[in-house]
Amino acid sequence: MQLRILGVYTVLIACLVTALAVPFSLAYSSHRTGKLLLERRADATRFSELADQAIRDGDTSGLVQEVSRYEELYGTKVEIRDRDGRRVAGGGAWSKEPAERALSGRTTAGLPLVTPFGPASAVVAEPVGRDAQVSGVVVMKVSTAAARRDVTLVWAAVAGGSVVAVLCALIAARRLARWILRPVTELDLTTRAIAEGRMDARVRDGGRGPAELRLLERRFNAMADAVSAALERQRAFVADASHELRTPLTVLSLRLENLEPHLTEDGSLEFAEALAEVDRLGRLMEDLLTLARVEAGTAAPEPIARAALRGRLAIWHEVYAARELTLTVELDDTGPSAAPLPAAPLPAAAARIADIALDNAAKFVPPGGTVTVRLEQGVLRIADDGPGLEPDQFEAALGRFWRSPGHGNLPGSGLGLAIASELARAADCELSLRPATPHGLVVEVRLPEA
Repeated sequence: MQLRILGVYTVLIACLVTALAVPFSLAYSSHRTGKLLLERRADATRFSELADQAIRDGDTSGLVQEVSRYEELYGTKVEIRDRDGRRVAGGGAWSKEPAERALSGRTTAGLPLVTPFGPASAVVAEPVGRDAQVSGVVVMKVSTAAARRDVTLVWAAVAGGSVVAVLCALIAARRLARWILRPVTELDLTTRAIAEGRMDARVRDGGRGPAELRLLERRFNAMADAVSAALERQRAFVADASHELRTPLTVLSLRLENLEPHLTEDGSLEFAEALAEVDRLGRLMEDLLTLARVEAGTAAPEPIARAALRGRLAIWHEVYAARELTLTVELDDTGPSAAPLPAAPLPAAAARIADIALDNAAKFVPPGGTVTVRLEQGVLRIADDGPGLEPDQFEAALGRFWRSPGHGNLPGSGLGLAIASELARAADCELSLRPATPHGLVVEVRLPEA
């Protein structure tokens, strides 16, 4: 927007300067041309009077000497002829059209406009004689070098002044554009920060910029405060509800288990299903509580070392063995093209995301499948050879309560990947889902060191 404003200002300023400079330059050229005409026509009039007297007296020797001295002094060619076209004095200045006009009794009324580019010379013709009795003509070939030099100096000064004026105006326009757009820039930076999860970001009111945009800043801050407060109340409600419901669910589960000895054989199946639903509800409450804590920024444990991550992943070997799955962990980067691991500890979110991905893989990968956890060049990948997802489902899978259409009967709350996405965002990591080759799913976490 700043470039567009500067572009508009530049065009307007250039048009204004041009509208002032061009007429002024042309006016000076016209003035200098008129001055040249008056100077040379006065000389032509004097020669006309001398020629008229010489032609009447029949003695042109004095006239010839006067013309020669004038040509030597001013470098201007002068040619005088009588009415029949016979040359009386001088030479080299004849021009037919101006001479014929002068023989008809008219003097030269104007010269071509003198500019730095020409013309190099001009012709002034003056009739010889009194009243209506024209006895000859005086023709002068006038050099415009001095006039063109004066016009060039003035035009150069005007052009230089125009450039300086445009530059000064551009500097002022740039300051004005920055002053106008400062609130817009602040709004852009603040909205970007809020979009990145910094809900406490607000526009700084520096007292600069148009009053309307400053009012917009204050209203934006008020809106951001209201939205942040609403989100905080929502998170607090989810956390409180999850926490308060956890105890009744635990008590309900214990009471159901205490009823087991009193059940008949026909009610055992219903009892098992009710207990499973209570367990499912308990897991859902735990996931909601975890998600609320992550979004509130309260779940930020200390980073962990690679050895701790390896020990945490080792627990899953027994789980996978019980489900006839193979778990492979590669954290040492011992391959020929591998780069050494960064010495800095890993974010705790990486371990929790790995747990979520491994738990999902254990549910969806059929027996005999393989899951590989690899940490390479700052990127943690959990890949499986299960059924995977369609490419258009990757983004939706990171949302809350999303379940794959083909696996709606499997246990789970649909919050696992949503929690992983929030954990990655809070730890400045990048979480993405990719297809595995030839089939399966890859959960990729790009760590901050990468």
